[in-house]
Amino acid sequence: MLSFNKKILIVDDSKSFLMVLKQGLLKEGFIVLTAERGNEGFAVAKEEKPDLIISDIVMPDMDGIAMARKLREAKIDAPIIFLTDMGGLEYIGAASELAEGYIIKSEISIEEIVTKAKSKLNL
Repeated sequence: MLSFNKKILIVDDSKSFLMVLKQGLLKEGFIVLTAERGNEGFAVAKEEKPDLIISDIVMPDMDGIAMARKLREAKIDAPIIFLTDMGGLEYIGAASELAEGYIIKSEISIEEIVTKAKSKLNL
């Protein structure tokens, strides 16, 4: 089933990962927005009101957790899935307070991320 009209924002400072994940989501019919920094992701989310946000945690300028806190303060309540290479407990605790999921990039495929996104959107 194609996921037309569902908007997903990906925020990640890895351009190559961003493009690969974007292609995987576009193939499923999602509208995909991207940002490479937390402050840019916050601005795009405020403007575009995505249905789901997939965000890296460790980024320059503003990390994913700080961005998520700002989004919640701004009453933007789109579900957030954190993607990161960090497996530390301090990240998992903060991520679980603010997000609906936490994925370690090295342990999951793009297809699995797309499946998780569809699941969060009840598709």
